[in-house]
Amino acid sequence: MHIAIVGNIGAGKTTLTGMLAKNYGWEPLYEAVDNNPYLEDFYSDMKRWSFNLQIYFLNSRFRQIVDIQAGDKNILQDRTIYEDAFIFAENLHDMGLMTSRDYENYRAIFDNITAYIKPPDLLVYLKASVPTLVNNIQRRGREYEIGIRIDYLSKLNEKYDKWINNYDLGKLLILDKDNLDFANNPEDMGTIIQLIEREVNGLF
Repeated sequence: MHIAIVGNIGAGKTTLTGMLAKNYGWEPLYEAVDNNPYLEDFYSDMKRWSFNLQIYFLNSRFRQIVDIQAGDKNILQDRTIYEDAFIFAENLHDMGLMTSRDYENYRAIFDNITAYIKPPDLLVYLKASVPTLVNNIQRRGREYEIGIRIDYLSKLNEKYDKWINNYDLGKLLILDKDNLDFANNPEDMGTIIQLIEREVNGLF
């Protein structure tokens, strides 16, 4: 079983991944943020480092999926390879922060890679408004994230909504993060587990 948690920066993906992994006794797979050699440079000069960053994420996510498909463990994944292309790279191109040449090169690599992988059994989307995202980003205090612009988060949210509205690769569960405080409210976490189990049981 492979469940992936998706959502914008600060939506709570890592927290929910960890809590669900603990609840089910499954293996969590987290996004390679702390070891990413491009992230800090990217936030200080997005145009210069956008292509490098996206290629790094694409490669690390592909390696994750190869390991998932080769193994026999139940996996909870924090963010997917699809977000790299349909959300972040596309948005960087739209904002003029990635050249058309680099974007077309990136998408060709993405298309080649995704021809060889299976999508997750269930995609869980943490839908969150910009104020919720900003509050979470400020609370966790990652230095390189403090300067993220509101318009950048807004554009990412638009991309997420467009992608999710057209998602047809498998089962999908949308959670309203603005009204769910699963980190601090056990009842909210219980609700999420019930919703996930309803979806998962339908997979068998």
